[in-house]
Amino acid sequence: MRHVKVQDLLGDEAGDLQLRAVAVGDATRIITSHRIQKPGLALTGYTDFVQKGRVQILGSTELTYLERLSDEARATSCATFCKCDVPVVICTKGMHLPDVLVAGAEQAKLPLLSSPQNTDVLIARIESWLEDRLAPQTTMHGVLLDVYGVGVLLLGKSGIGKSELALDLVQRGHRLVADDMVTIRRRGAESLLGAGTALTKHNLEVRGLGILNISDLFGVSAVRDRKRIELVAELVDWREDEEYDRLGLDDRAFTILDVDVPLITVPVRAGRNMGVILEVAARNQLLKMRGRSSAHELHERLQRELARGRARTHDVE
Repeated sequence: MRHVKVQDLLGDEAGDLQLRAVAVGDATRIITSHRIQKPGLALTGYTDFVQKGRVQILGSTELTYLERLSDEARATSCATFCKCDVPVVICTKGMHLPDVLVAGAEQAKLPLLSSPQNTDVLIARIESWLEDRLAPQTTMHGVLLDVYGVGVLLLGKSGIGKSELALDLVQRGHRLVADDMVTIRRRGAESLLGAGTALTKHNLEVRGLGILNISDLFGVSAVRDRKRIELVAELVDWREDEEYDRLGLDDRAFTILDVDVPLITVPVRAGRNMGVILEVAARNQLLKMRGRSSAHELHERLQRELARGRARTHDVE
């Protein structure tokens, strides 16, 4: 199971959350769910439904409730809550925290954080941040591009020309997302997001030229950090004895993280304009996503003509 450590919430990557540590506690505790919990009942002593692995959020409602308790009841409530097996507690709106809550967190080594953001805003940002990092993930060798708004993942053996094709497409005005190692995360049931690694971000390796920084060479408009994968193009060596799809009636798929992505196989040989072929493939995929398929429409017209021809033959007989 994927997880995030509490200490990651205080790192640079989570800067938008504006979190600061009130009680550091055991920052190696792990978060296993992107969903948060507001533990209102837990403050009354009913802790049976406090979810392990979830971030606990205390907003103005919970903190106001604690303020209205007697000193003894407040101390008991905070001590009981802090002993729950949860990874972290985050208080919103930068509100003042009861001393007994801070003391209970320190005694239980429970990380207690605070943010100046409103509760609803912080919840939305934390859930989005955690969903991205807790999503099922894999890494594939390939090149990911944004071609006419379609995320195209180029696959193929080493040396077949994926990076050269990517460079050609960038020169045509399209955008590079990742070269060589593509990190893919599943978002939801059917969405795959691809991105490059932090180390090789925006770089492209071209044999004979070496490492090229596409952002520096072509500007920031030639790159993007991530893109949804909507088409897989497998580059293969051309073989005279191989039968390739000439009609486009067979809808094939490439499975990544249990998600099926449309797949095309593109044979490579000298003289083929691969850049134009990939551009047309992206345009064709856009049409398919809108419910249009040139191959199927032609097939249906042919079937109708054949049916009419058979009907005329039958009438003559």
